[in-house]
Amino acid sequence: MENSLAPLPERLRPHNLNEYVGQKHLVGKGSILRNMIESGNLSSFILWGPPGVGKTTLARIVATSLDREFYTLSAVSSGVKDVREVIDKARSRSLFSSSAAPVLFIDEIHRFNKSQQDALLGAVEDGTVTLIGATTENPSFEVITPLLSRCQVFVLKSLEKDDLQILLNRALEKDPVLSTKKIEVAEVEALFRYSSGDARKLLNILEIVVSSFGGATEIVIDNKKVTECLQENVAIYDKSGEMHYDIISAFIKSVRGSDPNAAIYYLARMLDGGEDPLFIARRLCILAAEDVGLANPNALLLANSTFQIVHSIGMPEARIPLAECTIYLASSAKSNSAYMAINDALAVASETQMESVPLYLRNAPTKLMESLGYGDGYKYAHDFPGHFADLEFMPKGLQGHKFYEPADNRQEDALRERLSKLWKKYNY
Repeated sequence: MENSLAPLPERLRPHNLNEYVGQKHLVGKGSILRNMIESGNLSSFILWGPPGVGKTTLARIVATSLDREFYTLSAVSSGVKDVREVIDKARSRSLFSSSAAPVLFIDEIHRFNKSQQDALLGAVEDGTVTLIGATTENPSFEVITPLLSRCQVFVLKSLEKDDLQILLNRALEKDPVLSTKKIEVAEVEALFRYSSGDARKLLNILEIVVSSFGGATEIVIDNKKVTECLQENVAIYDKSGEMHYDIISAFIKSVRGSDPNAAIYYLARMLDGGEDPLFIARRLCILAAEDVGLANPNALLLANSTFQIVHSIGMPEARIPLAECTIYLASSAKSNSAYMAINDALAVASETQMESVPLYLRNAPTKLMESLGYGDGYKYAHDFPGHFADLEFMPKGLQGHKFYEPADNRQEDALRERLSKLWKKYNY
């Protein structure tokens, strides 16, 4: 029987694939992970997906299903020494046992630095351990290439409404604590909205709401009750990282809205709640490009430098460059002109993929191409006054289509003035 003192997500943690909810593309009949388990041919892999979708649970199920010994490390609290100790233990075990290699599960593997990841390489390569990593960040950016090349990457998705309903029903019917109460869920919209496809978040919210009724055995849950409970328990909720997406959304909107005080407050909330500083630094890079943009091109340079510095020094010192960049971006002039331009261009490009590039804009690396007129009539801009040649660069049908519209700020006012002199057809 499950420990009634454990949190609800722990009490309901599935123990096999039949109990596992969601990720049918990975664990459904005929899927890649199910086939891997059924064949017994387990290779190293990385699970990439948002919080609360079952990465840790899936790793445990895989190891248990194959009767593999299971070692676990958290990249937040483990160092090279811890990695080597586990590998040494696995090697010692292999001397006295012919059973398959143990599974080494590393949670938040994106937080391991290069030396920590290097320490894993040999053991993964020679089969001392089978690595299963879990990450909320794109492993292409955070996992070193030699290690990534030895692992498959499986993408997990946020849970769908039907998945959340299954979890909710299971909690009310199977949990040893909740099943003793008469609980009616009159409305599910708030429960599902606040959980944002996160199973752990859904179950934590449910437990908070039920506990708000005290010792009552007959409980009715509706949208109003859920919202009230979360507002009353917001500090606890945030501290455990459950308001992750709400806080980062408020942070982004505060920077975009040019409020450095609110932005620095939400930055502090994230850091105090244990948010990965590199996650924040990436968002600052996106903000610099999307929202500050050409109004202040130096913002992107500062954001990129901040990312590199945070990657190098880590916490707690990383809080300082993060704060500096946050205040700078929030205080800066704003422009989303580049963001709007590329979105418009992508939309048009998807409909005009068959449009031919004008012959004079094509290279002519062979005599045949040259004889066909490739490159004929091209004007080399640097051969003309002001390094500008009046030439049509758009394919037929798109002449005069303006994707970039300068925003109203000092930097882009200068760009507008220059472009209006060069390109009358675009009506700048």
